[in-house]
Amino acid sequence: MIDFHTHLDLYPNPSEVARECRVRGMDILSVTTTPSAWKGTSAIAMPGSRVRTALGLHPQIAHQRRSELDLFDHYLPDASYVGEVGLDGAPEFKKYWDDQLSVFNHVLQACSRAGGRIMSIHSRRAASAVLDRLEVFPNAGVPILHWFSGNKRDLDRALSLNCWFSVGPAMLIGTKGLDLVGHIPREQILTETDGPFAQVNGRGMMPWDAQRAVVQLSALWKIPLKNVEQELDSNLQRFTSLL
Repeated sequence: MIDFHTHLDLYPNPSEVARECRVRGMDILSVTTTPSAWKGTSAIAMPGSRVRTALGLHPQIAHQRRSELDLFDHYLPDASYVGEVGLDGAPEFKKYWDDQLSVFNHVLQACSRAGGRIMSIHSRRAASAVLDRLEVFPNAGVPILHWFSGNKRDLDRALSLNCWFSVGPAMLIGTKGLDLVGHIPREQILTETDGPFAQVNGRGMMPWDAQRAVVQLSALWKIPLKNVEQELDSNLQRFTSLL
């Protein structure tokens, strides 16, 4: 089972959640929202687990934490994964757009200089702008667009830039999300939850709720669950070998 975008450090009991992920044999991308959280979050990953910890600076708090960019640069040599980073065009965050752009540009430039990273990218109401920045920094690494919500033109453009996509149960509930995922090549998809932010039945999703997305993809692709799981496992192996 794969949850390629979750916030392990933001659960009330992160060590217990990480332990359960290990017991279940899950592959996890544990994203962070600030550089100062990366070291402590990395320590949550238990020996023998398949938890990868990403170094992030979330766009929704870019204006508050841009002072941590030096810390981002300090940790980047030891971080193979970067996330959660990106842009957010929602009205309550658009007023901090200049700060978001400055931070995202810095992140992409730093990743380029470091030889590229796998990047889990937030693009809510900002898909076109995120893709603009990826075009400017083509050597930043391999982008995986988390909970993508752009339009079909944005999707075509993202595919031309060799973006991957992480999709979760919350995205696959709505008609728009299903329609978008239906147009993404199967070989460029991984599952996620965005827990504990994303919810199911009024509670924050746990990493193992990614199985719900497997069920939804089975229905969308009209293939058995076993085949979906095999496809996703194969995707993960190829994706993590790209850098």
